[in-house]
Parts: sequence; structure tokens; C-alpha cells
Amino acid sequence: MNSVMSATRADRASVDLSATAWALAARGGDPDAADHFVRALQGDVLRYVTYLSGDPQAAHDLTQDTFVRAFGSLHRYEGRASARTWLLAIARRAVADSIRRAATRPRTADAVDWRTAVEDSRPHGLPGFEEGVALLDLVGNLSGERRVAFLLTQVVGLSYEEAAGRVGCPVGTVRSRVSRARAVLERLLREAEAASVPAA
Repeated sequence: MNSVMSATRADRASVDLSATAWALAARGGDPDAADHFVRALQGDVLRYVTYLSGDPQAAHDLTQDTFVRAFGSLHRYEGRASARTWLLAIARRAVADSIRRAATRPRTADAVDWRTAVEDSRPHGLPGFEEGVALLDLVGNLSGERRVAFLLTQVVGLSYEEAAGRVGCPVGTVRSRVSRARAVLERLLREAEAASVPAA
């Protein structure tokens, strides 16, 4: 078991190092490096934006938007953080901007009750628009270290050991940060639900 986890950590670290090197080479104008950079991290970005947006149908567009933004600002990337970390931060902003745009657009539908039509067409078992907004808002309230630990383990899907290696701290510290992040999120969710219940 430990050998499998070690191999997984080593593989992920290798991909991260390669992706970061490709991003830096792409910044210098290497088209092959740009292609390798996209291929290495496209799956991670797709999973991340799907989770945050709660909209699998828009996830591919959000992924494309993330890479367009990344290449637009690649000249400023210096490799201080891994390319994956840098790219997922861009993805989060892309999702947040998409949600803000959707909230300001007029919604029209041929159906008499467009809200019901939208709810009926949404895939079951996946977070919806409101949940996506709530998640972004609630996670944004976490302190930096707790937010990073929570996103790496609960959103990106890293093990606690992998996350600890990524942020450079003991595994127990990551577990503690995730546990405290969950407690904060649960408290904020209860408060939000209580505030949404109309007074009797």
C-alpha cells in the first residue's frame, strides 16, 4: 500500500515538474512545450471546474477559457509555484467570473416556469448553480492555509500525503487544516441556512 502511494506521489511530482518546465518553455515560444503543458493538466482543470461550477455541460468551455487566460498571462509566469497550482488559481477565477456573468444575464425560456425547466434538465447527483455559488463563497472565507489544504485534498483529489508534500508541511498538519476547514464550512453552511429561513 505504502509503495503504491509512494509511486503515485512520485508520478504526480514528476508530472508537476514536467508541466512546470513545459509552461516555462512555452513562455519562451516553444509550441511543442505549450501542447505538452495543455495535455498534462487539461484533465485536472476539467475536473476542478466541473466541481466548482456544478455544470458539466459548461466545463469544457471553462477549461478552454482557463487555458486561454493562462496563455494570455504566461509571460508573467516565473515558476515560483507549480504550473498546476498556478493554473488551478486561474481556473477558479474563470468559474467565478462565469457565475457572475450568468447571474447578471436575463434568463428566458419558452416554458412557462423556466426555473422548473432548468431544474428538470440538470443532471441529478451533481451540485447545481446555487451550490456552486455557495461553495465559492464559503471556501473563500477559509484562511489561506486551510483553503489550500481543503482544495488540494477535497477538490483536486490529492491524498493527505501528496498535499503535505505539495505545501511542505507534515501530514498531520494537513489533516488538521482540512478538519478545521470542514468545521468552519459546516458552521457557515448552518448559518447561511438559518439566515435563509423566513422568520415565523
